[in-house]
Parts: sequence; C-alpha cells; structure tokens
Amino acid sequence: MAEDERSIKNKLAREEKRENEDEDISEQEKLRREDATAPARAHGNEPSKGAKIDQQIREEEEEELRRKGKA
Repeated sequence: MAEDERSIKNKLAREEKRENEDEDISEQEKLRREDATAPARAHGNEPSKGAKIDQQIREEEEEELRRKGKA
C-alpha cells in the first residue's frame, strides 16, 4: 500500500514538473518550435540540412491540415 502511494506521488510530482517546464522554455526554443531553421539564422549561420528538412516537413504537414480543415 505504501509503495502505491509513493508511486502516485512520484507521478504527480513528475507531471507538475512537466507543466512547469513548458512555462520555462527559452526564447530560442520557442523560435525552434515555430521554425526549425531560425536558431541557426539568428546566429548568422546557414541552417543544417536536417533543420531544413524538418522545416519542410512541418510546412507540408501544416498545409495538409489546412486542406483538411483542421488548422
């Protein structure tokens, strides 16, 4: 019984921590979530091939959602 209570307390604490992490994200992280190439360009660098592909995929998915009327 005590083990179950600890488990529940740990789960609640973990969820509370996750909620607080969302509030504490950095400005660079916010930019990255909107545009995968933004951090590199903000530092005056050419975005990596992976960042460019990530952004292309994100744009294609957003367009697909718009066509389906979900965004």
